Amino acid sequence: MTVCSSTIANGLRVVSHRMAAVETVSIGVWAHAGTRHERAEVNGIAHMLEHMAFKGTRRRTARAIAEEIEAVGGHLNAYTSREFTAYYATVLKGDETLALDILSDILQHSVFDKGELERERAVILQEIGQANDTPDDVIFDLFQKTAFPNQPVGRPILGTIELVRTMPRDALMSYMKQHYVAGRMVVAAAGNLDHDQLVTTVQDLFSDIAIGVETAQEPARYTGGEAHQSRDLEQVHLALGFEGVSFSDPDYFALSVMSTILGGGMSSRLFQEVREERGLVYTIYSFASSYLDGGLFGVYAGTGEDEAETVVPVICDILSGLANTVSDQELKRAKAQIKAGILMSLESTASRCEQLARQILVLGRPLPPDEISSRIDDVGRDAIIAISRRLLERTPTFAALGPIARVQSFNEIVKRLG
Repeated sequence: MTVCSSTIANGLRVVSHRMAAVETVSIGVWAHAGTRHERAEVNGIAHMLEHMAFKGTRRRTARAIAEEIEAVGGHLNAYTSREFTAYYATVLKGDETLALDILSDILQHSVFDKGELERERAVILQEIGQANDTPDDVIFDLFQKTAFPNQPVGRPILGTIELVRTMPRDALMSYMKQHYVAGRMVVAAAGNLDHDQLVTTVQDLFSDIAIGVETAQEPARYTGGEAHQSRDLEQVHLALGFEGVSFSDPDYFALSVMSTILGGGMSSRLFQEVREERGLVYTIYSFASSYLDGGLFGVYAGTGEDEAETVVPVICDILSGLANTVSDQELKRAKAQIKAGILMSLESTASRCEQLARQILVLGRPLPPDEISSRIDDVGRDAIIAISRRLLERTPTFAALGPIARVQSFNEIVKRLG
């Protein structure tokens, strides 16, 4: 495996993984700028900026951007998360300079045309409307807001209809100027490419990115609590969880293994008992989200109105049980699942590109797969029990959406977990 990293004159970091056996290249720019970096009055601006970056530059119209990348069979995309925004492309080898030229253009020379802004504003409002009509989107926003109330990390990534309708053009430009700076960005690539040539191209194309300074972000302050929202739905959507861990927390890998044992696949405790043995749900799984300074762990379940009364106590008992006993077989199986996922992702240029970008932004260096595997192997039974008990020590977060009349009260949940 050939992974190289460099830094160009303005401080922009460049990392790549040469994969000589493939015929493609995935390449992108990741910015340490997301929902966490928004003021309350402009919630949703990071996501709106992601949309507007594709809507025309000094050299290209929105249509030209799409036509140029698709003329070589490539595709261009982007996403916004709570801490990062990514712009990336996948192309055939030899076309990476074109991809970088387009990416550098939209990130340095976007014009934010007023007509395009109004059209895209309408598109984003449709996106918010679609999310509001999707219960398993709503439940996670409700869960996040309840875990981290009245702070940036708890706000919705898409923003609100009211704020998007009135988001001013100059606010977009100001946000981009403040946060899209070299010290907060990384160019990552994976595939059949040459690192030295990549660095030279980045140096040529990204020279207009300002050096910038690191700006403070409001710390994540976990609170927990409950939120119920009654809706006329066929299912009850439930999310139950606790404060998680940051990327740098010593328990990061233990939590990953624990989450896999609990609800990471068809052999997990949750799937086997709640779905297979009891038939109470169609979908159930656990998840762990980490941030630079905190995290959130939880269990999601979608169940029927009649079954809702039984599902939550069963989940609570399974959570409590994991804090007392872990079998060697479960531990071995969970580690194998995680390591297999890591190795499989190395075969995808897009996945590998994203891994490298996140590692540079979070850890400041590429993390070799062997090192990750070793740290997973080091997780023992005692570490799983310890992180399980650590989670249960905190106030839980519980969110319920749908026909929720039979769902347990928060006090009953707290008592059962105690």
